[in-house]
Amino acid sequence: MRKRFNITGSCNPERHYMVDTAKRFAAVKNLIDQGEYFTINRARQYGKTTTLDMIWRHLSEHYIVIPLSFEGLGDSAFSSQTSFVTTFSRLMANGLKDENLHSIWNNSNSETLEDLSSAITCFCKACTKPVVLTIDEVDKSSDNQLFLNFLGMLRNKYLEREREGVNCTFHSMVLAGVCDVKNLKIKLRPDEEKKYNSPWNIAADFNVDMTFHPEEIAQMLGDYEADTHTGMDIKAISEELYKYTTGYPYLVSAICKIIDERMEDNWSVDNVQQAVKIISKGENVTLIDDLSKNIENNAELRDFLFSIVVNGQEYTYSMVDPVVRLANMFSYIRENQRGNTMIHNLIFEEALFVYFGNKTMREQGNRISPYIFSYVQNGRLMMEHVVERFRDLLHEEYRESDEAFLDVKDAYSFSLFSSR
Repeated sequence: MRKRFNITGSCNPERHYMVDTAKRFAAVKNLIDQGEYFTINRARQYGKTTTLDMIWRHLSEHYIVIPLSFEGLGDSAFSSQTSFVTTFSRLMANGLKDENLHSIWNNSNSETLEDLSSAITCFCKACTKPVVLTIDEVDKSSDNQLFLNFLGMLRNKYLEREREGVNCTFHSMVLAGVCDVKNLKIKLRPDEEKKYNSPWNIAADFNVDMTFHPEEIAQMLGDYEADTHTGMDIKAISEELYKYTTGYPYLVSAICKIIDERMEDNWSVDNVQQAVKIISKGENVTLIDDLSKNIENNAELRDFLFSIVVNGQEYTYSMVDPVVRLANMFSYIRENQRGNTMIHNLIFEEALFVYFGNKTMREQGNRISPYIFSYVQNGRLMMEHVVERFRDLLHEEYRESDEAFLDVKDAYSFSLFSSR
C-alpha cells in the first residue's frame, strides 16, 4: 500500500510521507539523555504528538517510556485529589506494556498526591532502566489548581533527585501542549481574576525548530516522486509550498494531500495555489476553524491581529507583551527582519483578511472590498499606508533571501480578487 500525506493524528514514517526528522529528534534525545524535564509547546498540528510517538518508538530500548495523554479527561478527573490520583494511576497502568512493570505499578493503591509520590518512588527504584514519562495534551486541564499541585509534587521530587542523587522519580518528563505550562494562567479562587502561577520552573527550554524548510519539503516530495513518478519540478513545488505556509507542518501536508487526492497528482505551481485557496476558505480545516474561534473568544487578540492585517501596524516582537506572546503561541505571528511582528504565513493572512473583511462589511452594511478598506478610511485614500505597503514590498524583493517574489496579489489577497 502506497504511503499518503497525513494531517490527522501522529505521523508514522512507514505509512506517511514525512520530512526527515532525524536532526530534530537528536535534539529531543539529547534533552532526555541529560535527564531534563521540558515542554514541547507549539501551535496545533505542529508535530507534537508525532514527536512523542518517536520518543516511545526509538528510545524504548534504553528507557522505560510511559506515554500518557490528558486528551478527553473531563472535569470529574480533577474534581478531587482522590479522583485525579486514581485517574493518573489508571493512565500509568495503561501506558505500561511490560507485564512485570504493570504488576509493580498496580501494587500501589494511591488516593492522595503524597501516596502517588511514594508510588512513583517505589516504581522508579524497582525499574532496571531509567523511566521517561510523556504526557500529551497536558494543557487540556491546565486551568486547575489540582493540576498545579500535581506539577508541584513532581517538581519537589525532581529537586530531591538533584540533591540526593537517588533514583526516586522519573529520569525525564516531556509535556506536550499548545500552552507552555511554565506560564499557566490559573484562577485560584472563584472570585479571583486569573493569575500566572506555575511551579514548572524546573523545565529546560525547548528550542527545537519544528517548521519545514524548503530543502526538507523537497526531500519529502522526492520520496513521493520515487513512488509515483509524476514528473513534478520538486524544487519549484517545494519553494511554492514554503512561500504560502512558511513551513507550518500541517499546512504543508494539507496542500500536498489535496493535490495528491483531489487533483489527480497534477503537481504544478498553479495547483499549489488552488489548494491554498481551498484551505484558506476553512471548509473542513480544523486549523482555520481554530483560528476563527480563538479570535472570536479573545477581543484583545482579535484587535491585535486586525491592526496588523488591516492597518499594517507593526509591533516589537517581544514575549514581554502578553498579547504578542499569545499570538506567537498559536503561531499566528512571527518575527520579520526588522524585529517586528508579521502574520506567520500567507494562508493565515488570507483567512484573516476574509474574516475581518466580512466582519467589517456586516457591521458597516455596505459592499466595500475587504482588500480596499485597509487603504480607504472615511472615503479618503490613506496614501501614507499605501507607501508603507509599497516600501515593505520592495524590502521583501530586495532582501538577501532565496524566497520567490511575491506580488501584491499573492501577498495580500490572492483569492479575494478571484472571488469578486
